[in-house]
Amino acid sequence: MVQSDAATVDEYLAELPDDRREAVTAIREVMRAELEGFTEAMAYGMPCYGQGGEIAVGFASQKRYISVYLLRPDLKDRFADRLAGHDTGKGCLRFSTPAKVDLPLVRDLARAVAAG
Repeated sequence: MVQSDAATVDEYLAELPDDRREAVTAIREVMRAELEGFTEAMAYGMPCYGQGGEIAVGFASQKRYISVYLLRPDLKDRFADRLAGHDTGKGCLRFSTPAKVDLPLVRDLARAVAAG
């Protein structure tokens, strides 16, 4: 799934294959726990979290990986040591399989987003 037409995050999760649904649901739970005061919504065909109309983070199940989109460029530098063993892009962290999702890293990144 590259982009979803789901209207809600629950609908989005329901579209996923079982193995990916479990991993993506775990990412969602981390985001909901750590991003207090952020609004959960669907944007750009994926679940996103933001404040004041600005999207701060999102995640998606792509064809070849599960992505966490971090729209704060400073996070890549701040977490360089922990991101070193992962596949990253300019603003994303990619996990090639559901089993490789690093929830402690995702949690710490979400905490950094929440801290500002």
